[in-house]
Amino acid sequence: MCGITGWVDFERDMGSTQGVLREMADTMACRGPDAQGWWTGAHIGLGHRRLAVIDLEGGVQPMTVEQDGRTLAAVTYSGEVYNYRELRAELRALGHRFHTESDTEVVLHAYLQWGAAMVDKLNGMFAFGIWDARSEELVLVRDRLGVKPLYYYPAGRGLLFGSEAKSILAHPEVRPVVDQDGLRELLAGVKTPEHAIFHGMYELRPGHLLRFGRAGLRIQRYWALEAREHTDDVDTTVRTVRELLEDIVERQLIADVPLCTLLSGGLDSSAVTALASRSLAERGAGPVSSFAVDFAGNERDFTANVVHDSPDAPFAAEMAGHVAADHTNLVLSLEELADPRTRAMVPKAHDAPAALLGDGFASLYLLFRAIRERSTVALSGEAADELFGGYAWFHAPELRDANTFPWVAAGYDLMPTLSGLLDPGLIAELDIEGYRAQRYSEALAEVPRLSGEDAAARRIREVSYLAVTRFVPFMLDRKDRMSMAVGLEVRVPFCDHRLVEYTFNVPWSMKYFDGKEKSLLRAATRDLLPNSIVERKKSAYPISHDPRYDAALRAEFDRLAADPGAPVHALVDHGGVRQQKADGWPFRTGLEFMVQLNSWLETHELKL
Repeated sequence: MCGITGWVDFERDMGSTQGVLREMADTMACRGPDAQGWWTGAHIGLGHRRLAVIDLEGGVQPMTVEQDGRTLAAVTYSGEVYNYRELRAELRALGHRFHTESDTEVVLHAYLQWGAAMVDKLNGMFAFGIWDARSEELVLVRDRLGVKPLYYYPAGRGLLFGSEAKSILAHPEVRPVVDQDGLRELLAGVKTPEHAIFHGMYELRPGHLLRFGRAGLRIQRYWALEAREHTDDVDTTVRTVRELLEDIVERQLIADVPLCTLLSGGLDSSAVTALASRSLAERGAGPVSSFAVDFAGNERDFTANVVHDSPDAPFAAEMAGHVAADHTNLVLSLEELADPRTRAMVPKAHDAPAALLGDGFASLYLLFRAIRERSTVALSGEAADELFGGYAWFHAPELRDANTFPWVAAGYDLMPTLSGLLDPGLIAELDIEGYRAQRYSEALAEVPRLSGEDAAARRIREVSYLAVTRFVPFMLDRKDRMSMAVGLEVRVPFCDHRLVEYTFNVPWSMKYFDGKEKSLLRAATRDLLPNSIVERKKSAYPISHDPRYDAALRAEFDRLAADPGAPVHALVDHGGVRQQKADGWPFRTGLEFMVQLNSWLETHELKL
């Protein structure tokens, strides 16, 4: 997967900047544990940390193309282009010569052949920076769905960029400052495109590229969701979804390292696992390896609720048996989950406290850490709920039609859980409701329209657009940061842009044709799955139900709130905390956030 970074400055000789580039890249050593590299030109420096996945020997970076003793272009690249073999054959036919078997070299030659328009030919997840030495221009590119992160920071006549915010913060001229809008973004439960939490920093929007040269900075959109009439009938739509998924999973199994699937026993991960198992068997490369997460004592402590209908382990085991997978059920102990060092890893890796999902970040980190001992690449079912309508807020009118982001209406809202924990004066000053309303209005203004749509169809299109552009990025960030913290590459088949484009325009009557959530996906994969999984009701990512975890979390927060030396102490609503204790500490999520906020303030030495 890798970590990339770079620095352009037209008023500086970059030949002596390798020390700074090394420091910037080393902040992401976990993203690229296998190799490191730097390259400098007159006004450019590129850094790279490599996780070797394809062409282990040949894909060293940064990579350059030379002609007559001079550099034409250089690249620092992260991600996977799944159609690189077809592109390489096309480029060879056009006269290009290749020295490696890597997709990185294909991307570089594609740029030399087609310029920035080459991005339209790429299928995959990627973020990269290409220095065009001929025009002295930097081109930054991010994949269509934003699976791979890419941040940038204008600095005078220069520009810094990196896979993670921490790489830019490591530059000696950058200070880690979070202003009011940064805090609002953190607390509002919405992922605003281009917005980075740190002042002066931006995140390149998915489906966009950035050009930076002597004339300044330009941003260009190369992909966006479009409204189109869907003319296929139900049977054709089901068949098309199946054919797309087969091709997507087949492509994403390319790797020169051990590969596995993440299997929860839900519809999405089971479909990916089944398709991967079939494809590997056809190659004679099976069985598929799969991993599930569980918690010690969960069979004793599990209590069904509105988002956790049933425990995952029995369904995951049944699915693994169905496809004869080499399956491992990774059981996390209370001790490792409740360890403050585990929780502190989240803001360190994420460059922010975990909002909304609380211990779902820490347990995911522990799961990925255990998987990484046996595998380097994992396929995940992320984004299927957003594409096929799996969440309650697609179905329940009071959630779907609420005048806000539908997941906020459904309870994915951090703010109520911070009442009595976070200083009420700060909460009032930030006006999260006003900020959220502004961002919601901006998001609705982007939604593409189809002439003749009635109000109900238009609202479903709005909700689908919000899900793909504002909610999926939040989930992808979590998956990327927690996996890359241990050097595990996670691929997300449901984020293939062809599938996203197609399903976005499928009418709701087809997505819900049998009256059940994700009808279309169920129909497209029914023959691959046990009936119990086909009929299973959606259950969210699991959490620990052990009451001792809550007790450990309360004790940790209580200690921080009482310690004047703790960074978070000044932000605590001390009167409210007393009331929270009297009420029995009703909200775990708020406590998780406050404890991680303290770690974030410590590790990043922030100025608020």
